[in-house]
Amino acid sequence: MSKRDYYEVLGVERGSSGDDLKKAYRRLAMKYHPDRNPDDPDAEEKFKEASEAYEVLTDDQKRQTYDQFGHAGLDQSQGGGRSGFEGNVGDIFGDVFGDIFGGGRGRGSANGASRGSDLRYNMQLDLEQAVSGDTVEVRIPVLQACEDCDGSGAAPGTSPSTCPDCQGAGQVRVSQGFFSLQQTCPRCRGQGRVIIDPCRTCGGAARTEKRKTLSVRIPAGVDNGDRIRLTGEGEAGMNGGPPGDLYVQVEVRNHPIFERDGRNLYCEVPISIVDAALGGELEVPTLDGRVKLKIPSETQTGKVFRLRGKGVTQVRGGGLGDLLCKVLVETPVKLTDKQKALLEELKMSLGESDKHSPKEQSWFDGVKNFFDGLKG
Repeated sequence: MSKRDYYEVLGVERGSSGDDLKKAYRRLAMKYHPDRNPDDPDAEEKFKEASEAYEVLTDDQKRQTYDQFGHAGLDQSQGGGRSGFEGNVGDIFGDVFGDIFGGGRGRGSANGASRGSDLRYNMQLDLEQAVSGDTVEVRIPVLQACEDCDGSGAAPGTSPSTCPDCQGAGQVRVSQGFFSLQQTCPRCRGQGRVIIDPCRTCGGAARTEKRKTLSVRIPAGVDNGDRIRLTGEGEAGMNGGPPGDLYVQVEVRNHPIFERDGRNLYCEVPISIVDAALGGELEVPTLDGRVKLKIPSETQTGKVFRLRGKGVTQVRGGGLGDLLCKVLVETPVKLTDKQKALLEELKMSLGESDKHSPKEQSWFDGVKNFFDGLKG
């Protein structure tokens, strides 16, 4: 039975690059893999055909021979009549799909060194600390290299031995049908070494839990959700691997007076009805101290006054924000009879003129028009 053209099998042009060949083979291998087609008797043959084509066309010498003489040239170079495909399907499959199945060549570590885990610490700050910056000491539990065994996991005076199953590679090949896959060695769990006599202090884990105190510098302007990275302050690595990092997650507590929105601060300022009507001058708080706020006459509730430069400088820059003061006109309570009489006198003097309460009159006019429209 004559063989199909290898380029036709992979569905590529004759001048295709190695990357194009790999993409084409990946697509066909996933489509015709026997495990995906258990009820299709032709799937295995198509899978082998694609693997054979890929193996020949990715070998420069074989590809040159095939391009010049075709299948006959390969058969002749293999000793007359023998197929040119003698590679291991598992090797090809591992090269192309190593990132999926954890195989692939050169992935194992000779000594099983691995980076330590990153840690997260939630830090609550007062608004003043977040705005001005601070240095805060934190005490955190971490896994550090065992001092008794110096991080080896083996009892003092001994050392780990090379794993007899993987010979120190950390990975082994497992045959599944006509192809093989490379996977983490189950005996040493990818470390490449086994501990015969474990350290009594850490039980062979090579790390012990300890608490350490760190001084964390809080930059001025941090806000909710910001993270501060402390390089190398996470858990210790394994087998000489580098330590992880510590991420300090910032949470700013609610403030009794101010609310923050980016680089601006907001606060509510209650004023008396007299100050609102006649105007006046009030002292309002800021994070830097007290400042004077001038209230013009006839100020209405909800009016917002801006105090420039009394906000926050964000940690990422952008200039100093402002303090926005929202005025709330407060109705007097617990009036004496004399005070009530004075208010009644004031009410009589104002009369029903809309010039003293323009919003009230316009609102009632709107209500009247609304009901007139319903009647119509």
